[in-house]
Amino acid sequence: MTERLYLFDTTLRDGQQTQGVQFSAAEKRQIALGLDALGIDQIEGGWPGANPTDSDFFRDAPATRATMTAFGMTKRVGRSADNDDVLAAVLDAGTPAVCLVGKAHVFHVTTALGVTLDENREAIRASIAHLVGKGREALFDAEHFFDGYRADPGYALSCLRAALDAGARWVVLCDTNGGTLPAEVGRITAEVVAAGIPGDRLGIHCHDDTGNAVACSLAAIDAGARQVQGTLNGLGERCGNTSLTTLIPTLLLKEPYASRFQTGVSLEGLAGLVRLSRSLDDILNRVPNRASPYVGASAFAHKAGLHASAILKDPTTYEHVPPETVGNARIIPMSNQAGQSNLRARLAAAGIEVAPGDPRLAHILDEIKRREEDGYAYDGAQASFELLARRELGLCPQFFEVKRYRVTVERRKNKYDRMVSLSEAVVVVKIGDRKMLSVSESMDESGTDRGPVNALSKALAKDLGPYQAMIDDLKLVDFKVRITQGGTEAVTRVIIDSEDSAGHRWSTVGVSANIVDASFEALLDAIHWKLIRDGAPSQGRISSGQAG
Repeated sequence: MTERLYLFDTTLRDGQQTQGVQFSAAEKRQIALGLDALGIDQIEGGWPGANPTDSDFFRDAPATRATMTAFGMTKRVGRSADNDDVLAAVLDAGTPAVCLVGKAHVFHVTTALGVTLDENREAIRASIAHLVGKGREALFDAEHFFDGYRADPGYALSCLRAALDAGARWVVLCDTNGGTLPAEVGRITAEVVAAGIPGDRLGIHCHDDTGNAVACSLAAIDAGARQVQGTLNGLGERCGNTSLTTLIPTLLLKEPYASRFQTGVSLEGLAGLVRLSRSLDDILNRVPNRASPYVGASAFAHKAGLHASAILKDPTTYEHVPPETVGNARIIPMSNQAGQSNLRARLAAAGIEVAPGDPRLAHILDEIKRREEDGYAYDGAQASFELLARRELGLCPQFFEVKRYRVTVERRKNKYDRMVSLSEAVVVVKIGDRKMLSVSESMDESGTDRGPVNALSKALAKDLGPYQAMIDDLKLVDFKVRITQGGTEAVTRVIIDSEDSAGHRWSTVGVSANIVDASFEALLDAIHWKLIRDGAPSQGRISSGQAG
């Protein structure tokens, strides 16, 4: 028999406390729908009345299977629950569930609140009873619980009992400062259960200040907690919260959790985890963390030749779970450390079969090594590697030819008599027998110059004739620059990450003494690779040494 484990997401509330993060109401709705599709049980939407965005979100909250939850704090000492305007604003959100935070640490009660222990405990009881009386599911977040338990276990437990006796569905042990280690979280949680707090009404909320939030959450589950709180991609104050994008696949795919517990997330839903994780990064305009467990672009990357050779025989030799279970993909990066096993595996993944011992394999490896000496890096630019290999094999379609391009940067006064920059690019391409000229400026809607590379990217993708429809959804999501040599012989390496509307993401590289040239090479590869992947009709073939 499996036990039910409930997943509580606080991306929209605690995640919004991340430095530099501020969701709009529309973005909150988008995230909430993604969480609901994943199978999260409860979504904490924010603190109604604390800011206009949260209030707007609750006024038009999306319909979800997950229980939408408003967040607030227990009533203030000296007024009744019926007469507390902060509590009233939380109830006015109309959510079926409300989570209230309250103190469970003597030091915070007497120092931060400046009230007596009895007054604080009564505020918890009265607030929860008020929610229950209004027909709401009530949750109590016991703030600083683990610190409070170490200082005075009797009082910390009495706060939990006050909430439970008043009708709380869940009492949640919060490691608010994030400093408690997994073994102690497990020990204290087990003592809480042994003291009579039912595990099926007990939750855990951890922060990642020691890098142990997921481990602490698992320790609490092992000890009896049956609700676990966290955020997508580990967003949260300071170092973040328990990352649900790490915790959820661990619960579903790893023992003893996979056979012991049932959650609202199905294996089918889990396959959409990478897309959900990256959609949040897109909303935040952040580059996804390549090293994130399960969902990172490098989570299933095998660079060493020994690893790649074994992966070809059996992926379980170097993978603890299949990448497709979370919607990820295996990568065999190419670099000057690669052997023919890596190369053949990477080519096979691109649908290119080359027999072992084919002399062209050695030519490709030699070319990679030669170009990496010049500053290229193919372990982080798989799409450019594939194009290089196709050229060496005579399998690279030619879609268009760049005849010339020009980029200019001008400084001039605007209507406010301030000096501003304006970048302009001109690109001439030849498709078949037809030459096409495109011109673009880098000025955005706000009148800000986005630079010469932006102008060049817009001009290149502005009009590619029969291929235009295939690249209209292409967007540049990251741009990395590295100077690989110093002094007068400096070489610039540019790596560009691109993405399309289907969620495909790929990386390309360009190298030159001129940053604009390096950027153009990477941009050109990004378009070329997408056209190959989408099956665009070609104008011929490019062999090694030809420009694309």
